[in-house]
Amino acid sequence: MRHCKEVTALVIAREDRDLPVLERAALRVHMAMCKACPNFERQVLTMRNAMRQWRHYSEEDAPSS
Repeated sequence: MRHCKEVTALVIAREDRDLPVLERAALRVHMAMCKACPNFERQVLTMRNAMRQWRHYSEEDAPSS
């Protein structure tokens, strides 16, 4: 089983590249048994979504004052 430090590195690496089958399986197994790493994964997904929205933000989307 992988340690949390290795799993968080895989979660971050998954943002940049597709993980090999063994790494995906190790990630799934660890996530099923750990409480902290799924929280970290949700935080990474939240940041990814926030950055996507920021990249597509325009002045037209801003609320008028």
